[in-house]
Amino acid sequence: MIARPLLPDAADPRPTLGVLGGGQLGRMFAHAAQAAGYAVAVLDPDAAGPAGQVAQRQIAAAYDDPAGWAALASCCQAVTTEFENVPAQALDWLAQRLPVSPSAAAVAVCQDRAREKAFFERAGVPCAPHVVVRSDADLAAVPPSLLPGILKTASLGYDGKGQRTVHAPGELAAAWEALGRRPCVLEQRLALKLELSVIVARGQDGAMAQLPVQQNLHRDGILAVTQAPAPDLPDAVAAQAVDAARTLAAALDYVGVLCVEFFWLADGRLVANEMAPRPHNSGHCSIDACDVSQFELQLRTLAGLPLVMPRQHSPAVMLNLLGDLWFAGGTDDPRTPPWDRVLALPGARLHLYGKAEPRRGRKMGHLTVTAARADQARRVAQQAAALLGLPAF
Repeated sequence: MIARPLLPDAADPRPTLGVLGGGQLGRMFAHAAQAAGYAVAVLDPDAAGPAGQVAQRQIAAAYDDPAGWAALASCCQAVTTEFENVPAQALDWLAQRLPVSPSAAAVAVCQDRAREKAFFERAGVPCAPHVVVRSDADLAAVPPSLLPGILKTASLGYDGKGQRTVHAPGELAAAWEALGRRPCVLEQRLALKLELSVIVARGQDGAMAQLPVQQNLHRDGILAVTQAPAPDLPDAVAAQAVDAARTLAAALDYVGVLCVEFFWLADGRLVANEMAPRPHNSGHCSIDACDVSQFELQLRTLAGLPLVMPRQHSPAVMLNLLGDLWFAGGTDDPRTPPWDRVLALPGARLHLYGKAEPRRGRKMGHLTVTAARADQARRVAQQAAALLGLPAF
C-alpha cells in the first residue's frame, strides 16, 4: 500500500497511474486522473482501445504477458484495473512491486459466481437461493424448488452472456450442455420489484464513501437505463442496500471502487445479485450529476487520497448507447444517430467512447440527462430515447 498519498509535487510533478484494461472505464478513469494532474499508462492488447487513445502511454500486450507487466511496473507508481477478468497472476506479480488496488484476492471473489455467492453468505448479506453445478450428479440433485431458475456460468459471463433460463427439471441437462458443461450456478428466478446498484469506494485506511442508490433497467441482460437517485425506492430500503454494500466492501478488505447489484423483490426482501470490482456502467451519470464521480473515487482510493462523500447536485437519467443505434431501421450500413437533435435537449450530455466500429450489442457510449427535478430529467430522457428509437422506460 502507499505509505503516504501519491500527489503531484515538485519532485514528481506528474506521477503515473497504470490501468489494466483499455475499455471505456479506463478511458473515463484516465480523464479523471489527468484532470487531477496525473499521467496514465494503459496495458491492453488493443493499441487503439478507448483508454489507450487518451492515455500518456499505451502498452500493447496481452494481460498474461510478463513483459507487459514489467513495462507497466517500470513506468507507474500504482496500478488499478478496469475489468474483472484480469488474470490473478498479473495482479499478484504487480502487487509485489507496487501498490495495486483492488487486490487479486478481492477480484478473484468477483470473478467466480460460486465463490461470490459463498462470500455473500459468509458476510451475512442475503442472495438468491442457488446451487452450484459442476457435475452430472450436481445436476441430478437440483431441488425442484429452485425452478424456474437461471443457469449461469460461474465465470466469464457478463451482459446476459453465459446464461440460460430453465423452467423445468427436464430442461436442465440441455441448458448445461449449451453452456459447455462448465461449472455453473443455478439461481432461483425471483419476482422483482426493482433492480438497484450501490457504488461504494473504500480507501486504504478503511474509510468509505458511496454514491446514492441507483435504479436500473436491463434489456436482454444489458443495462439500458439508470436513474439516480433511485426514484421508486423507500428510504429504508436504500439505507439497507448501502449498509449491505459497505458490509461487503469491509469483509473483502477491499480497496478501490466496488459496485454491488441488488434485487428488491416483490415480497419486500433485498438480495444481493453480484459484484463488480471496478466502476460500473450504472455509475456513469455521476460524471455529470455529482461533485465527485465514481472515477474520481477510484483515483482517490488508488492514490491514497482522502475520500469524501459525493454530493449529487442534480437528478439524472442515463441511457446506455449500444451499436444497434447505428443500424436503426434495419439497415446493414451504419448511420450516425441524430446527435444534433439529442444535444438540443436541455441537460443532455453525450459521452462516446471512441470505438470506431459500431456493432449490435456493443457499448458505444452513454447519454446522461440532468435537471433540477427528477421528473424533468425523466421527461427529457424519454424525449431523447424517442429520438434515438429506443423503447420508453
